Amino acid sequence: MSESKPADALKQHWTDALPVGWKPFAQLSRLDRPIGWQLLLLPCFMGLAVANIGYGFYWEDARFAVAFILGAIAMRGAGCTYNDILDRDIDAQVERTRLRPLPSGAVTTKAAWAWLFAQCAAGLIALLMLPPLAQIVSLIAIPLVALYPLMKRITWWPQAWLGIVFSWGALVGAAASTYETGIVPQEAFALYAGCIMWTIAYDTIYALQDREDDALVGVRSTARLFADKWRTWTSVFYILALAFWAAAGAMSGAGLWVAAPLSLIGALMIWPMLAGVDDKRPETALAAFKFNAIIGAAVLLAFAAEPIWRTIRPWLGV
Repeated sequence: MSESKPADALKQHWTDALPVGWKPFAQLSRLDRPIGWQLLLLPCFMGLAVANIGYGFYWEDARFAVAFILGAIAMRGAGCTYNDILDRDIDAQVERTRLRPLPSGAVTTKAAWAWLFAQCAAGLIALLMLPPLAQIVSLIAIPLVALYPLMKRITWWPQAWLGIVFSWGALVGAAASTYETGIVPQEAFALYAGCIMWTIAYDTIYALQDREDDALVGVRSTARLFADKWRTWTSVFYILALAFWAAAGAMSGAGLWVAAPLSLIGALMIWPMLAGVDDKRPETALAAFKFNAIIGAAVLLAFAAEPIWRTIRPWLGV
């Protein structure tokens, strides 16, 4: 691994081919760690899917999907940049983060602010691709996003706050699909609650990597709060996520279309993943955290199966 890379960066990524002066900005945005924007994007797609249960997908949903992809990449990058600006002194004291662009001096604070605003401009383009209701729902989240980096200093539950902001796309996705009614459907709120529980679970696993360093610099997390009971507590949050997701499916009228796949996801994906985490080996926590993108994709498919069937059924003559 290059000495200029943070310890948690991928060893090989397409960003390695960027000009030398661009690489620190790509690192600020975590472009070499796509898991972040993927986990931000999945609730958006879930919201779009759950709102289309009983109706099927429409061509305009493809435009919304493109907007969500652009917005997830841009705003995840902006969020990481903002977080690094605020946390640059803390990052300098943590082994995994001390070589990030700001604490290492590869990027100045002034340049980081400029990059932050550039990414927000890209996010604005994505926002303008959405209908007014979805735009309003999106903008409501901005103060919550701005406060997130401060949560690790004032509460043991920063993972819960991350869940609130990272799962917001579930409401935005549903609002985009139902904009003509002017109402976010009730099942979207059950979906949102499930995504919050899911985020608390997977980010607790991620935070296992930093427990010792976090204790030294005074950063709080659920991984530190739960201590040796982290596996039990994380299991509880995964169970709650599955329960809320099943409720969202039932409220939308999908019933077994959603509940049956969720049962399989819990039994065949979540529990084996949790069993494979050894909190004494940080690499197992990182691998389990990344596996949540696959879990999320499976949950998305559970919600999308019914509207996909409704969409293709006329083509099949059924």
